[in-house]
Amino acid sequence: MSDNYLLKIHNKVKKLPMSDWLMVKIIANKAPYFKTIPAKLVDLRPHHASIKITKKRKVENHIGTMHVIAICNGLEIAMGMVAEVSIPKHLRWIPKGMSLDYTAKAGSDIRCVAETKPEDWKPGDLDVAVTAYDDNDVVVVKGVIKLWVSEKPAK
Repeated sequence: MSDNYLLKIHNKVKKLPMSDWLMVKIIANKAPYFKTIPAKLVDLRPHHASIKITKKRKVENHIGTMHVIAICNGLEIAMGMVAEVSIPKHLRWIPKGMSLDYTAKAGSDIRCVAETKPEDWKPGDLDVAVTAYDDNDVVVVKGVIKLWVSEKPAK
């Protein structure tokens, strides 16, 4: 998948200063809601994407931990990135639902990870595994984001 458009952008951008921050900004230009969290790219390759959300006041809840909706937003960014770098050219995807468990307080920066397997990419439902970790690698949110995968229409 070396000709994947997002991987091409990533390969160009990663040579620049602050490339981890810039990659998320590029994605947020397509989906502006992603600008609501302070995120940076950690890793991007086919079937794996991870981003880090910096714990700042604007993403905290009333008890001073990271708000779970900010974490959900981070998981959705990671899922979108992994989908874009993993999906075969003849398919397309759209999110269909999200099922998450909140397993621990999120009192630090959070690393959001989305993963698939090559054999997952076929028409129909696809559950993308998503997990959010704190700075001690404790799982704070775990679940799936369900995608609908279909054939691209003939041109």
